Amino acid sequence: GSGAGAAAGRRGGSKTKKKNGRSRGGKANNPPYLPPEVSSGGRRLKLVNPSQYRFEHLVTQMKWRLQEGRGEAVYQIGVEDNGLLVGLLEEEMRASLKTLRRMAEKVGADITVLREREVDYDSDVPRKITEVLVRKVPDNQQFLDLRVAVLGNVDSGKSTLLGVLTQGELDNGRGRARLNLFRHLHEIQSGRTSSISFEILGFNSKGEVVNYSDSRTAEEICESSSKMITFIDLAGHHKYLKTTIFGLTSYCPDFAMLVVSANTGIAGTTREHLGLAMALKVPFFIVISKVDLCSKATVERTVKQLERILKQPGCNKLPLLVNSDDDAVTAAQQFAQSPNITPIFTLSSVSGENLDLLKVFLNILPPLTNSKEQEELMQQLTEFQVDEIYTVPEVGTVVGGTLSSGICREGENLVVGPTDDGKFLRLKVCSIQRNRSACRVLRAGQAATLALGPFDRSLLRKGMVMVSPEMNPTICSVFEAEIVLLFHATTFRKGFQVTVHVGNVRQTAIVEKIHGKDKLRTGEKAVVCFRFIKHPEYLKIGAKLLFREGVTKGIGHVTDLQAITTKENGLEESLGPGQLSF
Repeated sequence: GSGAGAAAGRRGGSKTKKKNGRSRGGKANNPPYLPPEVSSGGRRLKLVNPSQYRFEHLVTQMKWRLQEGRGEAVYQIGVEDNGLLVGLLEEEMRASLKTLRRMAEKVGADITVLREREVDYDSDVPRKITEVLVRKVPDNQQFLDLRVAVLGNVDSGKSTLLGVLTQGELDNGRGRARLNLFRHLHEIQSGRTSSISFEILGFNSKGEVVNYSDSRTAEEICESSSKMITFIDLAGHHKYLKTTIFGLTSYCPDFAMLVVSANTGIAGTTREHLGLAMALKVPFFIVISKVDLCSKATVERTVKQLERILKQPGCNKLPLLVNSDDDAVTAAQQFAQSPNITPIFTLSSVSGENLDLLKVFLNILPPLTNSKEQEELMQQLTEFQVDEIYTVPEVGTVVGGTLSSGICREGENLVVGPTDDGKFLRLKVCSIQRNRSACRVLRAGQAATLALGPFDRSLLRKGMVMVSPEMNPTICSVFEAEIVLLFHATTFRKGFQVTVHVGNVRQTAIVEKIHGKDKLRTGEKAVVCFRFIKHPEYLKIGAKLLFREGVTKGIGHVTDLQAITTKENGLEESLGPGQLSF
């Protein structure tokens, strides 16, 4: 963003501040006939009939802003550079929007008016400000992909809400909408989610919802969307807590949506899920569902209860109740800029009340990383986390997961491991699918499934990584982590066994040693040495860590690894003759 800053500086102004690819800045006022140029996140006083040169300049700038915001930018028209709300007359506004449309056409983007409001400016003629979202239809099938984990207590209406959003029809109050989401027979019978399922909701470049409602297939949704939201539907029941933790740690969601039912309020696993989102530093927003079942007073009581918990010292969040489209736009912009803001929606999956506000919010929600950070990740060596393993008839073994760094292409040779004896096996990526449609190249941060052809499935397990052969990955059985004990019944000491979650790794480990202490109590911090009991795992220093055993829970991060070296000859040839491709 230095270009914008420099350009602003040359015209005698203060610095522009960048956050999430949206810059905001104040500058010395320009002469009235020269509208402000680069900087200030798209505050445009007016864009009435610009000269050809100026038009080209504006277009270049729009390109830059779209690239920074990964395909999205918000323009405010009728706002002075220093944030003064001047407003434009009707015809000036019309002309400015026309120019903006022309600019957008030139770069191949679409524009949607988010909101307009009148300004009380000392004049008899009404003046308006308009906020416009510019979204570019991405080239090379690069849609914006946001992952939203869905949390909440059992029976709070998570799966039903997703069913309504992704299928486009309301629920009948008896769980019809969620039937499409369930993966197992016992889930349909009990109405409880036990596995992790993925649902997709698309928005096209005009900001309209693209879902299954017009009996589209997933491929069609991907093709016609410029922004995809993948919902990770997690289990609410306590019995499935380990699945929920796995979903939160391994699928690396950008945001979490905590669903609370209006009639029961904060119950069961709600607090725990809230704690998990906080511990893993996933920004979350809250949806209060089932408002059609109870009185206004009950809904207000639930909102108050939530606000009280969010404002507690441990949480330190600023609740923001969303009641109108205007609030939803503000919420999405604020939420992305400061993770302390927690938007709260009150809606019903049965009557459809306020469902549109959530859609507006999801449509505007910007991605967390800007294009620069993603570029940096893509330049590193390939590393793919294996979260799921399937066998598909006529395709062979398929693994699902997230590419945490680098780029993965079809036909690439990678190594997968560590196996139980700490080795890495060679394999070849035959084809790649993202959101159920084929894709040639996978970039860092994207989730996908890779087909591995005739590779033996029994050699794979969740928690393995696939990396490029030259990476020489470090694996370890013994590692140290700085932890905080969140809750514990008795004392936590040497020899204690816990289940450790680090990213997609999930394994039982024994506490070998607590540095400087012989035991830990609730709320204490320490550096602890763990040993995996079954097989070595691939870990990274600095990775977030969660562990649990019964009621014991703790969080922390990996500080040191005792690496086991893997030699090149440790690469097993698991491909038969005639399949060697390197």
